[in-house]
Amino acid sequence: MEIDKNEININGEKLKIAIVLPYFNESIGMELLQNAEEELIKNKVKKENIKVFRVAGALEIPLACKKIIKNEKPDAIIALGVIIRGETTHYELVTENSYKGIMQMQLDTGTPISFGIIACENMEQAKSRASKDGLNKGKSAAQAVLIQSTL
Repeated sequence: MEIDKNEININGEKLKIAIVLPYFNESIGMELLQNAEEELIKNKVKKENIKVFRVAGALEIPLACKKIIKNEKPDAIIALGVIIRGETTHYELVTENSYKGIMQMQLDTGTPISFGIIACENMEQAKSRASKDGLNKGKSAAQAVLIQSTL
């Protein structure tokens, strides 16, 4: 494994990776997905070994991860999504419970699950964190599972 700034070089040709992506905030979610897939392929994960599972929203991700681990037995999962603060406390409930559920599933199963869910105050922040020119959370989520899968 070789790490240079924001780039990694891992031979992922034998890895089987699942990606969970909600339909909510679809346009930004699809950008996260594209960036994650590009990073996986760049690190030699075969396209046929990347399987995308869609769910309604971020709260559905932990249960989807549990079922994917049981039925598909991936080497790792990338959880992607976008949560944007609204006018109610729903934002806090969704972000906290999504995070806790994903973390618990990872600890219970031993399967690495990267948290590629961006939680933002507004759409502008979300777009910045998803874009290739910004934080590129899809790429960093992919890198996290690639690194974790080598341990």
